[in-house]
Amino acid sequence: MNIYRYEENPLITPADVKPYHEGFEVIGAFNAGVAEYNGEVLLLLRIAERPVSSDPRIVKAPVYNTRTRELDILEFRTDDERYDFSDPRVIRNVHQSASFEYLTSLSYIRLARSKDGHRFTIEDQPLVYPAQCLETFGIEDPRVTQIEDTYYIYFSAVSPVGIGESMVSTKDFVTFTHHGMIFGPDNKDVLIFPEKIGGKYYALHRPTTKSTGNPEMWIAESDNLVYWGNHKHLAGLREGMWDSGRIGGGAVPIRTEKGWLELYHGATKEHRYCMGALLLDPNDPSKVIARSSRPIMEPEADYEKNGFFGDVVFSCGALVHGDVVKMYYGVADTSMACAELSLSEILDSLAYE
Repeated sequence: MNIYRYEENPLITPADVKPYHEGFEVIGAFNAGVAEYNGEVLLLLRIAERPVSSDPRIVKAPVYNTRTRELDILEFRTDDERYDFSDPRVIRNVHQSASFEYLTSLSYIRLARSKDGHRFTIEDQPLVYPAQCLETFGIEDPRVTQIEDTYYIYFSAVSPVGIGESMVSTKDFVTFTHHGMIFGPDNKDVLIFPEKIGGKYYALHRPTTKSTGNPEMWIAESDNLVYWGNHKHLAGLREGMWDSGRIGGGAVPIRTEKGWLELYHGATKEHRYCMGALLLDPNDPSKVIARSSRPIMEPEADYEKNGFFGDVVFSCGALVHGDVVKMYYGVADTSMACAELSLSEILDSLAYE
């Protein structure tokens, strides 16, 4: 596979982003939704900010307070045996019967604009910020689907009751309509197809079960983009392969001559994230026609291998112009990058089922 990684990579890093909250630091500018609007490439960045602690024995957790509309900053001592601090992203209460976590950062969505798709200007204010009781721990990993003149922006909404997928829509990236939670906890990695198929809207999603089952890809249908049903299992994990640990949607599905192409992320049980592809039936996307036996792209560059959470290539959105696929992707749970691939080479690389 011929891959051209942009020379400017990583395109956006935490150092490029001014913190929105006083006394915070930006630790992630990544996993952005991608759109084209008014001749510009837009990245809807997931910005993760955490409160700075001057005492190494204190770890802080920001929580959005829906009553005061401000952040509450909780403090935890690292010598408190009730809590597990081994993962820098979370604080786990190990003594509760049901595992409970706080996040060490708060995520929200911020807009970056570019005329050439290489050099971006980042806006100072949030585009979409936590506002509801189901978003008190933040909103993460936005994706964008354009249907006619409307852009549907959906994201993981995180709160003490779980992680679900919420959605807003806009025509101009200035005013927004909130549609609430469209997939309940625990669910994420939602991707809405950019057009109706057989009179129905379709979406990929990734429910996470705590009983039987694995973190795998499902598909659902809808008449109105808000209420989803007829859920079907789409693709599972593959033991001993690059996607043996978890899989989930990455880029909004792309219509091709051979079917719907979905560029998805897969991880090993050791949490090494790569990018591969599914080819879905053009008239019934619940049917898998072909799949990558090997990754299309894997962490090789230094900025992909090292960061807040290393060895991660996380597909976010693709702009297709002719045979060129411009893939914007998150790297190491830290920054954003872009690479160009050949659409025909991706399709030719798939193993047909």
